[in-house]
Amino acid sequence: MSQPSHLNKTTTKWITAEATGKVVAALQAVKPGSVRFVGGCVRNTLMNCPVDDVDLATQLEPQAVIDALKAADIHVVPTGLAHGTVTAIVGGKPFEITSLRKDVKTDGRHAEVSFTTDWAEDSARRDFRFNAIYADPDDGALFDPQDGIRDALSGHVAFVGDPEPRIREDYLRILRFFRFFAWYGEARPERESVKACARLKAGMENLSAERVWKELKKLLGAPDPSKALRWMRTAEVLQTILPESINVDRACALIALEREMGWAPDPMLRLMAMVSARRWSEIATRLKLSNKEKDRLKAWYDAGDVDPKEDYMDVSRRFYRKIVAGYVDAARIAMGSLHDNERRNVNDLMEFAQEWERPVFPVHAKDLMDKGHKQGRELGDLLWDLEDEWISSGFALSTSELLAKIGNLGTGGKSGGQG
Repeated sequence: MSQPSHLNKTTTKWITAEATGKVVAALQAVKPGSVRFVGGCVRNTLMNCPVDDVDLATQLEPQAVIDALKAADIHVVPTGLAHGTVTAIVGGKPFEITSLRKDVKTDGRHAEVSFTTDWAEDSARRDFRFNAIYADPDDGALFDPQDGIRDALSGHVAFVGDPEPRIREDYLRILRFFRFFAWYGEARPERESVKACARLKAGMENLSAERVWKELKKLLGAPDPSKALRWMRTAEVLQTILPESINVDRACALIALEREMGWAPDPMLRLMAMVSARRWSEIATRLKLSNKEKDRLKAWYDAGDVDPKEDYMDVSRRFYRKIVAGYVDAARIAMGSLHDNERRNVNDLMEFAQEWERPVFPVHAKDLMDKGHKQGRELGDLLWDLEDEWISSGFALSTSELLAKIGNLGTGGKSGGQG
């Protein structure tokens, strides 16, 4: 396969976009030739994948970048000055701009850097070879000191240089390795990289929960991360960051079902499929999930098991006493491990549940008081018994039919009220 030497500027919309041109022009005005595109935008263009973010590398130091952008009336956010990164905002679109740099000292979580003007030196500190490809904004010429183009074209995920020192610089790169493999990897992951991830996995224990979940969520958002998850389990990387991940095969079954049913990838649902529901609180704490994510996890736990032998009335009874917000999640997870007939039944139940509306119990306290019953506990018990009869009838009995049953009901010993 011949390797391209340039990106085609005329067909690459993110390069020719007005906002991109404004940022590039601001930096080039200070020093022509001092800026190049780098990272995902170049990699994804070579791989014919969508480009979401445009990142740039520059020979200018951070303060010079800030001054140049302000001079061009571009809003600047100092997102990571210690590491040479600022973000330019043009028309609501962010552009991350990082000064060329080299590591002075690393501890596996943070790095001290010094700035350089050497493109090759900057490339040597990047994580993966296909993330170290630079593109000239003027003519699209590619600069590829780490032979990353070959990796991009073949779907090969490989660290820059020896995997161990790259990982020791930042242990999050273990998760990034599997995340990129989930999104772009073909065939098998590189053997030496997997071995290095396995040897150094304990280093991830010192990473912040926020960084781990952010990376894991991106991995789980890939169209089909099944192979990556299984390799993570083999290397015991998954167990290190998420000891509750005991159901990887169930998650893979769900992923296959999503593709078959045309459902969009759902990182939270895939996470739930991997873990034990009864440990939802530990998982939420470990990953520092947002309140919304935590509530969804608990709702799934509250839903309990989905029985493929249930029918619409079983679901109606279950929902009447307690609206189960997590039922749809539980049903989708269950469907992945069921055979065709059971799967179709659960799918029908799930669709029914999504449209279910709570029926209104047709008997009120006043109806009983009009019949001579006095307000109090016995009245509440009687209402509860009548409601049970109504539910058992499939919500079919009318007010008069229920009232006619009063003489046949015993109310002793029950407590409660309307559901």
